[in-house]
Amino acid sequence: MEMERYLGAPANATNTTATPGSTFGVELLTGVVVLLSLLTLLTAVVNGAVIAAICTTKKLHLPANYLICSLAVTDLLVAVLVMPISILYITTETWLLGPFVCEAWLSIDMTCCTCSILHLCVIALDRYWAITKAIAYARKRTARRAGVMVATVWLISIFISIPPLFWRQRGDGTGPQQCIIEHDHVGYTIYSTFGAFYIPMTLILILYSRIYSAAKTLYQKRGSSRHLSSRSTNSTNSLKYCRVTHAFCISDVSTSDHTTEFDRNHAAVRVPPEPLDLDERNQICTSRERKAARILGLILGAFILCWLPFFLKELLVGLNVPNPSPQVSDALTWLGYINSLINPLLYTSFNEDFKQAFKRLFRRKEHT
Repeated sequence: MEMERYLGAPANATNTTATPGSTFGVELLTGVVVLLSLLTLLTAVVNGAVIAAICTTKKLHLPANYLICSLAVTDLLVAVLVMPISILYITTETWLLGPFVCEAWLSIDMTCCTCSILHLCVIALDRYWAITKAIAYARKRTARRAGVMVATVWLISIFISIPPLFWRQRGDGTGPQQCIIEHDHVGYTIYSTFGAFYIPMTLILILYSRIYSAAKTLYQKRGSSRHLSSRSTNSTNSLKYCRVTHAFCISDVSTSDHTTEFDRNHAAVRVPPEPLDLDERNQICTSRERKAARILGLILGAFILCWLPFFLKELLVGLNVPNPSPQVSDALTWLGYINSLINPLLYTSFNEDFKQAFKRLFRRKEHT
């Protein structure tokens, strides 16, 4: 998100960017451009593959996967509409596309990056409800509900990015210029950074900690139950346990509809016909807890690592801390962009349905 040119520039900002090649040697600049171009291409390809897999695989036509698809569409927009222009700007070190494109680019940048972050929120919320209220939420988990969640995310993102349109200074479009916003609206900086990152980050941390706690409790209950009082009790507990196991361990807090998946494909997490001894059960539960912790660690770690440095810098600059160099700002911005590449990898790579869909998709392309 090019918000260092959007939120952080002081009111008396001037064009301090050096001429092309003065900061980087030609070879270094070429290497940077090639690297950023490769990241952009990979981001577009990976997100495009996720969208194609969901659209062409009937088994993935589930409400929760629509959230994954919408996230992939948002990250694809970042790769197509935002990252290439950022590469051009870094290469030329001056804005050559005029004030209208600058205004549109900044708005799209902020909206799409914010929307990507908020998608992670609604995915966490969807998974939290699916695990803690599995039976009740299964009836509410519809395509329409997913659509409402996606529309809400886009509306919030637009409301966060709209305010600068009312005070942004527009150049006359002649001569070299920077694509920045010159202002000292501290209130808006706090509003936008908290709305786009700090509040979503807090919500995501709370939700995933509760998801992990709920799953861990169920694992422990299952492991400590030596005998079940009756066949009906065994069936009920097995259903609940299998939903959580399938949702949390096998499919990375599954993007599938847990109830229908279990009813249709319960053999995937079959309860052993003979009770395991206590040591074996404890080993299985410990293994699943570690896998759950590892998955959540990857999701949360990637998100925080990619976006926290950028938004911390934005908040400090908005509070009149000296702005870092353009190179540091660009590095932090692209660290955030990389999250659009990581998202589709993390949210699909642990799901067997997605793995099979990708294999069929690539196999089909090889044949064609």
